[in-house]
Amino acid sequence: MSGPSASVEALARIRKAVGPKGWSDDPAVLAPLLRDQRGLFVGRTPLLVRPANTAEVAAVVGICAEYGIAVVPQGGNTGLCGGATPHEHGGEILLNMGRMNRIRALDPANYTITVEAGCVLADIQSAAETVDRLFPLSLGAEGSCQIGGNISTNAGGVAVLHYGNMRDLVLGMEAVLPDGQVWNGLRALRKDNTGYDLKQVFIGAEGTLGIVTAAVLKLFPLPKDVQTAFVAIRDLDSAIDLLAAAREASGDAVTSIELIPRLSLEFAIRHVAGVTDPLGQAHENYLLVEFSGTRPDGGMQANMAAFLEGAFAAGLILDAAIASSGTQRDALWRIREAIVEAQKFEGGSIKHDIAVPVNKSPEFIRRAVAAVTAAMPGIRPLPFGHVGDGNIHFNLSQPPGMDKDEFMARWGEMNRIVHDIVADLDGSISAEHGLGRLKREEIAHYKSALELATMRKVKAALDPRGIMNPGKVV
Repeated sequence: MSGPSASVEALARIRKAVGPKGWSDDPAVLAPLLRDQRGLFVGRTPLLVRPANTAEVAAVVGICAEYGIAVVPQGGNTGLCGGATPHEHGGEILLNMGRMNRIRALDPANYTITVEAGCVLADIQSAAETVDRLFPLSLGAEGSCQIGGNISTNAGGVAVLHYGNMRDLVLGMEAVLPDGQVWNGLRALRKDNTGYDLKQVFIGAEGTLGIVTAAVLKLFPLPKDVQTAFVAIRDLDSAIDLLAAAREASGDAVTSIELIPRLSLEFAIRHVAGVTDPLGQAHENYLLVEFSGTRPDGGMQANMAAFLEGAFAAGLILDAAIASSGTQRDALWRIREAIVEAQKFEGGSIKHDIAVPVNKSPEFIRRAVAAVTAAMPGIRPLPFGHVGDGNIHFNLSQPPGMDKDEFMARWGEMNRIVHDIVADLDGSISAEHGLGRLKREEIAHYKSALELATMRKVKAALDPRGIMNPGKVV
């Protein structure tokens, strides 16, 4: 990696490689891109580069390899672990992929779409819908996050239960390697048993092994019969029984099961306009359940009714509201979105993105709530999210009246308490947000020495000069 500043000669060559529209050093342009989504990291860069095509990416990376200048790839800058933010020393080029936003091919017969890394996720979803297809990745930042970042962090979202995460949705890939060479693996094949699956090396690598420039993505039939219910559950253990019952009742067409605790609903009602309680009485925990069928008359309404009737009879649920229109469905999903937005109005929030085996989710929540409460009386745990695939966002809001800075200073302590419980349950301390800079040191406590050594060997083999997003992941 270069020192505190890249050479004048190298910067001049990079500017020439991308042309006048492909770079900026204007502080006003740079400022929002140098700060991560949560404001935990603020870096510097001598140059923002915005290449227009793969050839320009390759040219920039090749120059940086020649001079030993580090490169920080960036998509929509919606990441939550600081993986796309340059370091404070200011010696890294920031390479933003936003101009590479073309849809190269849309093939409904093969159920694929080929896109460049800078395509916004919502635009890919919309393009698929024009040919009666679905691209199923769905998450809160879909209006601004870019698919290259989604791939590089192995993004998950609310539909992983049915469709899988990005590792399951990518068929082929194009990537620029750390020496500037371009690997073209843009094959739209479901089966290719010819050695190492190289695309998987780059998925989840957060730009530390190369830069994803394009990908072939899987499409699915567009759902035509969607049924959504907001359900008050008896207790956390019943969520696991309800997941099995929902899969059986729907013909394994459950696309989402999201856990929403009462406190998070109260936060959303208090701070986000238009959010109301769908049920007449308060309950401790809720599930947002959705079934999706591909035919307009696919029977999902009857399936949902049968599921709820069986759950009531078994004593697993206490109350339920079913969306009878698209507007009502949107209102139920607005609750799920608003519980994230509302937390910032309640003071400091210490966040965890963990995964445990699905059947251990209730045990994790009970143990973690008890442990953090014992360590900090008055703390307000908010365990919410993708309980159907074992991914719990275990966020902690500060005790009322506590100083925010004092609370946030205990981030590391709370991390260790929560992550130790996760490890004891054979889980992961990062289910879908990645490691970035935030969890780079923390992961050393939970991965084996062999795992970490193997990751470093892969990094050294592909990026021997260490110029690709250094100081992140490994």
